[in-house]
Amino acid sequence: MKQKFYLRLFIVLVFLLPIMANFAMNWINKNYSAPPILGPVTKEHGKVAYHTISDFSLKNQDNEEITRADWNEKIVVADFFFTHCPSVCPKMTKNLKELQSRLKDNNGFHIYSFSIDPERDSTARLKQYVQQQGIDNRNWDLLTGSKQEIYRLARNSFMIVATDGDGGPADFIHSEKFVLIDKHKRIRGYYEGTKESEIEKLILDIKKLEHEN
Repeated sequence: MKQKFYLRLFIVLVFLLPIMANFAMNWINKNYSAPPILGPVTKEHGKVAYHTISDFSLKNQDNEEITRADWNEKIVVADFFFTHCPSVCPKMTKNLKELQSRLKDNNGFHIYSFSIDPERDSTARLKQYVQQQGIDNRNWDLLTGSKQEIYRLARNSFMIVATDGDGGPADFIHSEKFVLIDKHKRIRGYYEGTKESEIEKLILDIKKLEHEN
């Protein structure tokens, strides 16, 4: 009888252990493994070089110059919006406010919202939008400037759209994505900006990046 019991126990374990191991690995990957580094990879002098956000110079809602250097040692969440957007952008702004509120004690985190309609979104208009939306701009900058520069960033650096364009008068792009950038200015994830459930995933990934060198 004992031999049959142990045999059955052995058979059960043989089937259960791979399932349990797979479950454990999935749980670890979800809760502890850092998000992957995204974008094209090249080799420079025999070393792997990851895609990074290129340099830029734009103005924020306070008419202050913002460049890539302001991102040094910061974890960044970026989005592309415009203040006259009637539906999608208000939802994205609402979710970014929730994200900001949940991470209010994190000094190494910053939000940057790039206007895709810079002709209408002057620095004064961005300031007005900040006030209308009740945005806490201590760690959130809304950016405007050259349309060509912003569209170049959107396509070539943040890679939020696959379309071609020159940033001219007829060119228009829009994306519902939030883009997560690590302390080394590398893309680490894309998130649906209109979905509240994606905020939970984004917060979890930000916390993972906090422990990276």
